[in-house]
Amino acid sequence: MAEKNREELLGKVLKLKELVGYQEGAISSRMIINQKAGSITLFSFDEDEGLSEHTAPFDAVVTILDGECEVWIDGVTSVMKEGETIIFPANIPHALSAITRFKMMLIMIREKKDE
Repeated sequence: MAEKNREELLGKVLKLKELVGYQEGAISSRMIINQKAGSITLFSFDEDEGLSEHTAPFDAVVTILDGECEVWIDGVTSVMKEGETIIFPANIPHALSAITRFKMMLIMIREKKDE
């Protein structure tokens, strides 16, 4: 079913922030691309929701689509708003937290492995 939903997006003009809705007291997500090379996932965070500190084995690009959040990268805090983008470096601790309800697009590009 999820693959069918993604196929329905192909070749269409999309308003990304409309593809994932807010849910009270929760984080919602919708994967729109999922390939071996990487993925694109949309998230919505209700106020006061967030992701605890973690690391990833590859860089992650986050673009804020709606609202406002705080991000932490290796102890440095930044406030982000709609239209802003940040790159979380591979293997560096990072986290984020909603200041207001917010939506974001997460792009993960995995390293190409030698075959």
